[in-house]
Amino acid sequence: MLRAGALLALGGAAAPLAGCGLLDRDEPPPPPDPLAPLLDESRQLAAGLRAAATAHPDLAARLLPLAESHEAHATEIARLTGAATASAAPTATPSGSPPTDRSATLAALRRSERAGREAAIRACAEAPAERVALLGSVAAARATHLEALR
Repeated sequence: MLRAGALLALGGAAAPLAGCGLLDRDEPPPPPDPLAPLLDESRQLAAGLRAAATAHPDLAARLLPLAESHEAHATEIARLTGAATASAAPTATPSGSPPTDRSATLAALRRSERAGREAAIRACAEAPAERVALLGSVAAARATHLEALR
C-alpha cells in the first residue's frame, strides 16, 4: 500500500512537470560556426582549381596540388567545427566556368586566392587561440598559392 502510494505520488508529480514545458523544451539550434564561410570557401576554391585544370590540361600539374591543399584544409576545418566532411557534404561547384583563355583563367584564380587569403587572415585575427594555428596555415597556403599562380 505504501509502495503504491509512493508510486502514485511520484507519477502524479511527474505528470504536471511533463505538461508544464519544463522537460519538453526545444533548445534553439546553436549559431553557425564562424568558420563555416571559410569551409565553404575552401571547397569552392578547390572546385574552381579542379575545373580550371580540366578546362586547361596544360595547367593541371600546377593547379591540382593547390586544389588538394584546399581540400585538406576543408577537411581539417570540417573536423574542427564538427561540420560534414567533404566526402559527406555536397560537392562544391565553382561559381562559373573558368575562362577559355589561359591567362584569364590564371588571373581569375589569383583573384579568388587573394580574396580567400584575406578571409583567412581575418578569421585568424578573430579566432580563439585553439584555432589560430590551422587558420594561419590556411592563410599562408593561400598566399603561397598566389605565387604559384603567377
